[in-house]
Amino acid sequence: MNQATRSSISPGMLLWLFLRPHTAFKDLAEKRPSPGSVFFRLIIWMALFPPLLAFIGSSVFGWRLGAGDPIFLPRDTLIAVCAAYFVALLIGFMSTAFVAQWMAGTYGARGSLGIHMALVTIVSAPLIVGTIIHVYPHVFINIMVLVPALMWSMYLLYAGLPVVLKISPERGMLMASALIGYLLVAAVSLLGITVFLWINGIGPRVGV
Repeated sequence: MNQATRSSISPGMLLWLFLRPHTAFKDLAEKRPSPGSVFFRLIIWMALFPPLLAFIGSSVFGWRLGAGDPIFLPRDTLIAVCAAYFVALLIGFMSTAFVAQWMAGTYGARGSLGIHMALVTIVSAPLIVGTIIHVYPHVFINIMVLVPALMWSMYLLYAGLPVVLKISPERGMLMASALIGYLLVAAVSLLGITVFLWINGIGPRVGV
């Protein structure tokens, strides 16, 4: 196998992730992807997918928080919210990859940034695909779809991390748990920042 093949990460790997996840992980374990390749071929497009669907759904149907009338945001506000969503996803992908790389030395895992970016990307694929429900932005329905997708991504993280990073299952479980801990803290922090900004008048005015 030549160096170009060993270093490439293709979108087709995401299909294998759904059909035969363990095969996809073993395939990724033998590659040495570059950070630039993973970012421009996968991450940037995966981060664009949910905000684009949210923009379409919010423009056509409006957000529904319950049984009341849908909420339609002004176009400028909707664009700003979707752009912030896109930036937040990019930061989430990259920060998680950097944190995983930082943890690698502790658990004896591979330290390449490219492989950590690729791992974060493929394990988040079910959650990204699940955001197709943003086309109909009803809060309850979105939660019903995205929670199982999140659980599938967590399973893939626990199953795939030790294979891709070539560490024992025991160390893989500990490292995956540490990454989930980081993501929980990041999610709560993002929620707190959002609430603070909305309380101070920075954000969409939805009458709440």
